Amino acid sequence: METTQSSSSWRDAYKGMSSDNIKGLVLALSSSFFIGASFIVKKKGLKKAGASGVRAVRNEMGICDSEEEGNGKWDLGICICRSSCGGVGGYSYLYEPLWWVGMITMIVGEIANFAAYAFAPAILVTPLGALSIIISAVLAHIILREKLHIFGILGCALCVVGSTTIVLHAPQERGIDSVTEVWDLAMEPAFLFYAALVVTAALVLVFHFIPLYGQTHIMVYIGVCSLVGSLSVMSVKALGIALKLTLSGTNQLIYPQTWAFTLVVVFCVITQMNYLNKALDTFNTAVVSPIYYTMFTSLTILASVIMFKDWDRQSPTQVITEMCGFVTILSGTFLLHKTKDMADGSSSSTRMHKYSEEDGFGPEGIPLRRQESMRSP
Repeated sequence: METTQSSSSWRDAYKGMSSDNIKGLVLALSSSFFIGASFIVKKKGLKKAGASGVRAVRNEMGICDSEEEGNGKWDLGICICRSSCGGVGGYSYLYEPLWWVGMITMIVGEIANFAAYAFAPAILVTPLGALSIIISAVLAHIILREKLHIFGILGCALCVVGSTTIVLHAPQERGIDSVTEVWDLAMEPAFLFYAALVVTAALVLVFHFIPLYGQTHIMVYIGVCSLVGSLSVMSVKALGIALKLTLSGTNQLIYPQTWAFTLVVVFCVITQMNYLNKALDTFNTAVVSPIYYTMFTSLTILASVIMFKDWDRQSPTQVITEMCGFVTILSGTFLLHKTKDMADGSSSSTRMHKYSEEDGFGPEGIPLRRQESMRSP
């Protein structure tokens, strides 16, 4: 009798995931797989291009010689430079089909990630971005023969445990019938105050702190990316809902709010990617990735809680459990990145600036999708 009552109370406490949450979960997991795999495929393409032609970087040290801002960019820890990084031929990887397969795979992953926000709350979708690290680490171990340290395996396990915890206790997606409802949520005083605070902080960082400390303090660039990224995810979610409703037969393209959210997405993503590239161009990828993931995900969850009131539909126990899951994912992420160089027998992870890397491929820390891509969305 007691067993029956206990089972019944458990079912009452956990009613299962809604169909929308399940769709969002499947899309988010698919996105993690495609984006995680894309980095490995692109790396294989870069290595193949380097073996048959000119590598993406030409100088002996494997790093950009130019001090001119914007003269090169970094992709998976590899310098892709213009004129001053070794003359002609620095783009031979563009003629490598395998590299393009990696790019297409990443685009497919980003589309799946975009669609996931239309079905599931950001508090469920965003933290699952850490799973792309596991995919990349495992595939790098299998395909690229990169040794995975025992503590790296523990980091992967922590990411899985944390992700599972969040999935099992994530709030149900809020029922929305029109993009105007999302606009009304965005116009509430609490979220307007948050948005104003974010914009103000980002402008202060851009115009005051970046000129002074951008080249020496990693938190300056990452702060701009994370702040703007939290707004971009909210706008992407609104745009995703509008497209979902439109495809289901309720045209949302006639509303000006849809196009307003679109403009916000474009502006925020361009800003986010600009300063993220600056961070990656200045500091070690293995340092940028976990810090950016922590700040971006934390601010995105905060923005979602304020705008969509995710926690209003949950008990304190569920909220605390979700936070424990998130902290577990963070621990796994930092552990995996921290031990990446240990597996390579290098101590370069203790140095923050990217120019401490010893070769053109850097420490090959596996980047998170939210930063090299539109994972924010």
